[in-house]
Amino acid sequence: MKILGLDVGERTIGVAVSDALHFTAQGLETIKWDESDYDTAVPRLEQILKEYEISKIVVGYPKNMNNTIGDRAKSSETFAKHIESTFNLPVVLWDERLTTMAAERVLLEADVSRSKRKKVIDKMAAVMILQSYLDASH
Repeated sequence: MKILGLDVGERTIGVAVSDALHFTAQGLETIKWDESDYDTAVPRLEQILKEYEISKIVVGYPKNMNNTIGDRAKSSETFAKHIESTFNLPVVLWDERLTTMAAERVLLEADVSRSKRKKVIDKMAAVMILQSYLDASH
């Protein structure tokens, strides 16, 4: 069974999946959704969960640098609770501080154009969140 990693934003959700042995994370896609209606993400997530035989979901938890919980982190908590009850799978909130900045830096170093960076940044952040979780779990 594989683990799904999600980088949840206001309009997009970056998606990554682990290999079966939980060693590596690979980016899958970016889902467009409406944060005011969580169910806009449910049909695609349901397809992914079945297709990749997911047994656990890791959701990025964007704490503030001083370790406090801000609005984005609260939104992630609410989303995590929603998908946990919707899909009846364990959901882990994982500290994602600096992952989007790290993903941006990797893409800049790879000389990826600004327009292409915008398209893949959420997926790349999901990979970094999931890989960090996998590394800490081994």
